[in-house]
Amino acid sequence: MCSVLGIFEIEPGATGLRRRALDLSRRQRHRGPDWSGIYAGERAILAHERLSIVDVESGAQPLFGPDRTTVLAVNGEIYNHTELEQGVARGYPFRTRSDCEVILALYQGRPDAAAEWLNELSGIFAFALYDETRDRYLIARDPIGVMPLYTGRDADGRFYVASEMKALIDTCPEIHDFPPGHMLDSGDGNGQPVPYYRPGWREYDHVADGPTDPARVRDALEEAVHRQLMSDVPYGVLLSGGLDSSIISALAMKFSRRRVETGDAEEAWWPRLHSFAVGLEGSPDVAAARAAADAIGTVHHEIVYTLQEGLDAVSEVIRHLETFDVTTVRASTPMYLMARRIKAMGIKMVLSGEGADEVFGGYLYFHKAPDARAFHEETVRKLDQLHKYDCLRANKSMAAWGVEARVPFLDREFLDVAMALDPESKRPADGRMEKHILREAFEGLLPDEILWRQKEQFSDGVGYSWIDSLKEMAEGEIGDGQLARAAARFPTNTPLTKEAYLYRSIFASHFPGEPAVRCVPEGPSIACSTPAAIAWDPAFADMADPSGRAVQGVHAHSY
Repeated sequence: MCSVLGIFEIEPGATGLRRRALDLSRRQRHRGPDWSGIYAGERAILAHERLSIVDVESGAQPLFGPDRTTVLAVNGEIYNHTELEQGVARGYPFRTRSDCEVILALYQGRPDAAAEWLNELSGIFAFALYDETRDRYLIARDPIGVMPLYTGRDADGRFYVASEMKALIDTCPEIHDFPPGHMLDSGDGNGQPVPYYRPGWREYDHVADGPTDPARVRDALEEAVHRQLMSDVPYGVLLSGGLDSSIISALAMKFSRRRVETGDAEEAWWPRLHSFAVGLEGSPDVAAARAAADAIGTVHHEIVYTLQEGLDAVSEVIRHLETFDVTTVRASTPMYLMARRIKAMGIKMVLSGEGADEVFGGYLYFHKAPDARAFHEETVRKLDQLHKYDCLRANKSMAAWGVEARVPFLDREFLDVAMALDPESKRPADGRMEKHILREAFEGLLPDEILWRQKEQFSDGVGYSWIDSLKEMAEGEIGDGQLARAAARFPTNTPLTKEAYLYRSIFASHFPGEPAVRCVPEGPSIACSTPAAIAWDPAFADMADPSGRAVQGVHAHSY
């Protein structure tokens, strides 16, 4: 986890921008507390705050090409860097052991074919590259948007890029969430992000007759977890006791005793795998995680927070998350509290289970999908929006304390397998549970009570009283008249409930004005659905609550 800050298209003779860049970059230092670096040229500035996970001894970024005329600031991890270094990038004079330096090598070899070599990267990334000789910049974000990235222009027309909105909020009249799977090459004259990532599985007709073998899922996920254990620092796993996090934890345990960076030839530097769970006293997740950890064999840590600790943290959570989305705030608060404890133990990277529900249709509302086509199209919509929800939550909740979250279920190669499965084999129907094929794939790895545990959304699983307490807090702070006049105060993304109004008010105190508001998603949801899926069941229209307990007749404790 790091942060990127870039200023481009600087006019000749401009002064004071280096200091300005340092000030803006400092707002993101929580993401990269280990070291800072800056490149300041005549036409561009790149600043970087580094969290060192791989190649911890090299010091600061930005990274420079051999003749120092090409410079790169990147937030990310390139899992297949060794393969690329020994293959298409062979012969490049690497100056560090950073996994991200391979981006410079690929650009140097094919500067006009970025769309090609971006598709050769296996990893999570958001970067800004500047070619001084050509006065050209290249911006790109990973296919799913695991790493955040925002852009904007100041009043003088200079182009800015940053890892978080807080670096741009008082500088750019407009701020844009840079789209995942896109690139912006100033040399092409277009001036707009264009897609480089176009997987065939997006279209239902391409996957309708796809494979149905659970073994393909197991093999692909094992490979993804193994890839993502690349680290020179102590790491752990987030373990809620649900299916997804338990599978990731069990697979990490399988590989944790060998060092991935040496091709498993050496023993791991930190061979004991630590797992972390968070919840209120007596929460479903804490109890389930304890059972899962006992079965897997991790060194397990339970982080129990009080309702008051959670309520007190909400404002800071909204500032770090840069959103007022109700579901995200609910789930991010306990994750934020957990991240602080994780960092205090010296852990700098964790694997997490985000993405499985989008890929396999794990949310309980998927039980109402009318057919395989509707099911598949909703999974694609969910993946398209994930960077505004769960990816944002996992990344920024952890980054608030300088911890990096990796998400194997969103590994590019794994998606090529899991999203190409016949959607009918993933759809919960005819008595099959949600994520049935994923459960079948890992039979024998986990006890049945974990493997076949019903989906529990994170904000519910930490304790049912958590959401109830948030609603009570909002009821006490927001009057009926305030909510009735919500459209006058908040004409964009108008909040419809007192809880949403409270979060929106806190957001406005941290991010005044409209630029940041337009980067936050809107629309009704049932148990984390997209607005389109509400049409699946007439009852959904009257139960538009993002909690999984809103799906009556499916959740065991529905309301």
